[in-house]
Amino acid sequence: MPASAPWLRISADEYLDRMKAGWIGQMVGVGWGAPTEFRYTGAIIPEAEVPAWRPEMVSQFWQDDLYVEMTFLRTLEQHGLKVNIRQAGIDFANSRYPLWHANRQGRENLRNGIAPPDSGHPQFNPHADDIDYQIEADFSGLIAPGIPQAAVDLGEVFGRLMNYGDGVYGGQFVGGMYATAFFESDPVKIVEAGLRCIPSRSQYAEAIRDVLRWYRQYPNEWQRTWELVERKYNRTPEYRRFSCTKGEFNIDAKLNGAYIVMGLLYGGGDIERTITVAMRCGQDSDCNPSNAGGILFTTIGYARLPERFKLHLDPKATFAFSEYTFDRLVDVCLRLARQAVIRYGGRIQRDGSGKEVWLIPVRPPRPSRLVQSWSPERIAGARFSLAEMARIRELPWAKALAKSFEEWSSGWTLLDCGEDMEPGLRQEWNGRRNVFVTHPLNQQTACRIVRTLNLPAGRKSLLKLTVGHHPQGDWTLVVKANGEQILRQVVGRETARNGWLDVAIDLSRYAGQSVRVELLNEPSGWSWEAGYWAQIAIEER
Repeated sequence: MPASAPWLRISADEYLDRMKAGWIGQMVGVGWGAPTEFRYTGAIIPEAEVPAWRPEMVSQFWQDDLYVEMTFLRTLEQHGLKVNIRQAGIDFANSRYPLWHANRQGRENLRNGIAPPDSGHPQFNPHADDIDYQIEADFSGLIAPGIPQAAVDLGEVFGRLMNYGDGVYGGQFVGGMYATAFFESDPVKIVEAGLRCIPSRSQYAEAIRDVLRWYRQYPNEWQRTWELVERKYNRTPEYRRFSCTKGEFNIDAKLNGAYIVMGLLYGGGDIERTITVAMRCGQDSDCNPSNAGGILFTTIGYARLPERFKLHLDPKATFAFSEYTFDRLVDVCLRLARQAVIRYGGRIQRDGSGKEVWLIPVRPPRPSRLVQSWSPERIAGARFSLAEMARIRELPWAKALAKSFEEWSSGWTLLDCGEDMEPGLRQEWNGRRNVFVTHPLNQQTACRIVRTLNLPAGRKSLLKLTVGHHPQGDWTLVVKANGEQILRQVVGRETARNGWLDVAIDLSRYAGQSVRVELLNEPSGWSWEAGYWAQIAIEER
């Protein structure tokens, strides 16, 4: 149906076919690009280093590019499309998966009581312009066929949990392209439709307009367009005013958004070329082809996908940290899409054969207000209430982890343990049995193991520890007694023989006293910082 028509029409069956393909496109793009992620920053990936596609690569149930979206969909499933941003923030705060950059800082802010939208505000989040919401906004268009306004509105609920300005616009742009891809296959028109979803004076919109212009000038030279994008959006300080890094590594939303668009435009509707161009642009070279692949696959539909891209998809496998199998995901999206059609003025009818048909009014989106991370508006002063914080603190996984540690350690208490590197009991690790793994909460907050000991008078008491490290990292062991530091020791390759370090600390000077002992797993560089505990014991002589 032409864009000038007042209504769009799509059957529920066709919607299902295209929506399923959109999810598979994400999985194909991220699986194909995963081996290259951030291996090339400020450089094009050589063609010889592009991985060959293998059908099993579609099995991407442990990717953060996908499992974060599942949290947002679960919120919508439970609370509907009218869910408020505070509820969305509570649900995101209670997630338990590893996160990075804006997502990680946003969740920490939420857990510390900073409610949205302040959790994504630049005053509290130095990653506010990063790629995070952009890589997880696919859901917002996949449940909104022909309804770009829904992608804009959902960006104001979920994107503001961790992002601001261009960081939010990137997700609204991606969501708007998905919404359009149900009815349009021309990549240029899809990109132009996404542009109408974001403020025209934003740097993000400027980057997309530039790529469109350079594509028209050099329709057969994507490398030339890449060089122009690199020069302006990676090497010009004016366009990196709120980048979380200043070197070649660049996770800014607009630079990576430009790479998504390059994949779509220069791919020209071809699956392999679309994904490989988005990948070869470098930087976040699994997320960008995931977005591009999802949008392209939506235009194609599941039934028309080549078998090599869906052959190994297991519809019963569960996405990590969620309750969703692929089949259940599809069912939830269908129900939410029906809600979106009605909420945005559409109608659900039956055709002559009794099949469900959706009629959707054609309405131009109203973009969010222009804000910029380098000169942001004042914070809202949003804080969670005590009742809301109680709901955030009810983290089932954290409670289970603390209980498991107390059982393992005979009375010690685990506090401030982060989720990275899957903390918990290992039956075996590096030749030792029953090893407990911890991880710092964040770069400023150590994981703590505490216990108050009543030491007998007239006897010698030793605190005996056996601790290990990951082969690719190290961490700092700190021991305190009544707040006084009595040991600080790096646990790493140079200090731990065969990966293990034995420590014995004489506590005799506290004999006859009650002493609070703290064992800290402190970060030392924020790379593979897990602490491995094979023994925590008190020996009395």
